[in-house]
Amino acid sequence: MTDLLARLTTALADRYTIQRELGAGGMATVYLAEDLKHKRKVAVKVLRPELAAVLGAERFVQEITTTANLQHPHILPLFDSGEADGFLYYVMPYIEGETLREKLNRETQLGIEEAVRVTTEVADALDYAHRHHVIHRDIKPENILLHDGRPMVADFGIALAVSAAAGGRMTETGLSLGTPHYMSPEQATAEKDITARSDVYSLGTVLYETLTGEPPHMGNSAQQIIMKIVTDRPRPVTELRKSVPPNVTAAVAKALEKLAADRFESAAKFSEALTNPAFTLSTTRATVMAGPPPDWRQRLAVPLVALAVLLGALALWGWLRPIPKPVSRYSINLPEEQALAAGGARVAVSPDGSRLVYVGPGEENSRLWVRNRDQLHATPLPGTDGAKSPFFSPDGSRLGFHVGSENVWRVVSLDGGPPITVADSGIEEAGGSWGSDGHLYLNGELNGLVRVAEGGGSPEAVTMRDTAQGEVSHIWPDALPSGRGVVFTVRRGGRMSFAEWDIAVADLGTGTHTVLVPGVRARYAASGHLLYVTADGTLMAVPFDEATLAVTGDAVALVQGLRVALHGFIDLAVSATGTLLYTTGGVLGGGLAEMVWVTRDGTAEEIDPGWMGDFTWPRVSPDGTQLAVTIAANDERQMWVKELGRGPLRKLTFVGNNSQPAWTPNGREVAFVSSRGENNDLYVRRADASAPAELLLDAGQPIGEVTYSPDGTWLIYRVNGDLYGVRVGGDSVPVRLVATAASPAVSPDGRWLAYNSYESGRIEVYVCPFPNTSEGRWQVSTDGGIEPVWAHSGRELFYKGGNLMLMVVEVLPGPTFVTGERRALFATQRFLPDPSHPQYDVMPDGQRFVMIRTRTVDEAGGLILVENFFEELKAEVGN
Repeated sequence: MTDLLARLTTALADRYTIQRELGAGGMATVYLAEDLKHKRKVAVKVLRPELAAVLGAERFVQEITTTANLQHPHILPLFDSGEADGFLYYVMPYIEGETLREKLNRETQLGIEEAVRVTTEVADALDYAHRHHVIHRDIKPENILLHDGRPMVADFGIALAVSAAAGGRMTETGLSLGTPHYMSPEQATAEKDITARSDVYSLGTVLYETLTGEPPHMGNSAQQIIMKIVTDRPRPVTELRKSVPPNVTAAVAKALEKLAADRFESAAKFSEALTNPAFTLSTTRATVMAGPPPDWRQRLAVPLVALAVLLGALALWGWLRPIPKPVSRYSINLPEEQALAAGGARVAVSPDGSRLVYVGPGEENSRLWVRNRDQLHATPLPGTDGAKSPFFSPDGSRLGFHVGSENVWRVVSLDGGPPITVADSGIEEAGGSWGSDGHLYLNGELNGLVRVAEGGGSPEAVTMRDTAQGEVSHIWPDALPSGRGVVFTVRRGGRMSFAEWDIAVADLGTGTHTVLVPGVRARYAASGHLLYVTADGTLMAVPFDEATLAVTGDAVALVQGLRVALHGFIDLAVSATGTLLYTTGGVLGGGLAEMVWVTRDGTAEEIDPGWMGDFTWPRVSPDGTQLAVTIAANDERQMWVKELGRGPLRKLTFVGNNSQPAWTPNGREVAFVSSRGENNDLYVRRADASAPAELLLDAGQPIGEVTYSPDGTWLIYRVNGDLYGVRVGGDSVPVRLVATAASPAVSPDGRWLAYNSYESGRIEVYVCPFPNTSEGRWQVSTDGGIEPVWAHSGRELFYKGGNLMLMVVEVLPGPTFVTGERRALFATQRFLPDPSHPQYDVMPDGQRFVMIRTRTVDEAGGLILVENFFEELKAEVGN
């Protein structure tokens, strides 16, 4: 619990029990609380401390009292307000449902009848408030709650109360009232006298968005949006949605008139027009055109009005023109218990720059942590165990992320609620991005980009790799805000051959893609630049035109020493407002890893100094003299055998992709999974390579991993997430041993099968009898667990716990499975993990382990945040 939240909890303890944060906005943070007196759930909104400091308690409470008297079925009532320990707060009912913004994020547009109904009911609430001399001033989809489909307007009059209480001192807080897309022109130009017609304009903007899918005025910055509100006329609704009735189109147009006097005089009149099929603007316009010809005074008034508009526009430009802000760059220190997890792409910044999300420690190796910029500490995000590669939705309310242990992409709301799975089949962790079109853009199973609807569904191909140009895969997508294209990485050669990779852009209209610059990963910056990281860890920037999808200038090097990890993982995020986040550390071992001995106290030593590669799945021979390991190079995975004691290295396979080695119990052969056939089948070859590889098992479906029983009579393998067993050398039918499991390991005495599984809802290590697996089951791990490995003595079972520690559990002799002492040996953050198959092995003496150490230099590098980064871009690169 943060210090601020602890203070608030204590301050309100006599009246409300704070349960959790529901969300945060520009002026306040919302908490779910229990009303102790009335035994009900409520929403407590607490003004931001810097705003509260300017307002003062007495004036705020005095002004907010006016809004407390509003009683209407479509107005969310105000239960309470006050000051406690410096906090200014107000209390509303907690409504089960969603906001109109959340519904639009999910559906983009509403049905016409539903959009009109919601608007007329909100208009009824506004008309009631206006007749009681209260103007909302901040009508937007976020402030319209939907309870069983019925709209309720929230924060009624709060903006007025804040503005009045501030006494014109809002500029001291660094905050502004109103949301740019929904501001009326008079709000945008900071007029003092705001009337009910301002709310009519904002409601018209909301209706426009519910019908067309976007507000009438869009832009890359608040200044651009405001300028368009003041000067541009929005496109007619029917240009974007032809089925909208003429009266609704006319009513929207009248509500969005620039001059307040030209709009509906009341929200009630707006509502009437929406429900009157005969309403049109033609009658009014005809009357004006049919009037007497203008006299000289009227003719003279035209240029004078034009001159006034020009002068006003010039004054407005002077008021709105951006003032250069100082660029601040500083390192973020994370407490050890909240530190960045190893590996992967680990950081994200909310579009408004107010929140940082990163991959940190969790119950299952990792989870997402959220840190508000005004807080000292981060908090874990529930439901994100095992998460990697986070990215924000365009409105900043949700996060997409990958769960490697299940190979799925999920979406979770920052306001609470369980995550949903949106993509699973064959989609890898090679980056994701949330497009403005409501789709998630991901790396697909056909090695091109795919997209899937944010609510889930079947992936749709976006790009296809050009094999004639040596393209191996398309990864790390970044959807452009305009919706026209996607920037991504073209991988050529091996996964470590960063110098051969390129940055490209896909045209979503034509389905074609164009290479732009050499690089490993790229992000689009709303300043009109393309940021990309080169093979040597240099952050580059180049002007980029979203409209033409082309580079328009020369690239400039900005920062050196960015972290470039295995498989091109790079921590790089930039908000739409100019907040940049990245990690330093340089290229990790040239993009490689090293094999190490690790003792029980965690001391690591290179097995053979200078031996580096893209290693996975090491297995020690039964006598401890040899090591079988998969090494990736030039986009192929091959099996190698290493003589331990700094002996020679021997290549075992040459065709296809080969992985997941398993020694035969006699130590003379190595079984492995190979793609040389139609599926991933099992092959076996002598460890000295003296005979060709032979087919061991064709299961008819791709095999994921393999191991032997200690006596060599059983093969245990994984197909479609389930573990199967088949007797060696016979025609026996495969037996399904365990459903939904991975990492099988048979005990040295052949009695027990260890594995990890999600059967409890969290990945844990289990043990069952072998081969009669249905006769019992015992959970070994207690706080999450993966990668079980038996000691050769059979008296100990090792696994990696949810706290990222290598755990050892004593196994007691007896007729049934019984465990004794459980101990944590050492932290495994530095070593490669994999819930699908152990990434380490234990030596015969049980005192040393073979592990893969990623050559990360995170400890020497850091997490760097840059504020107002766009100012630096403009100065260094230009527009």
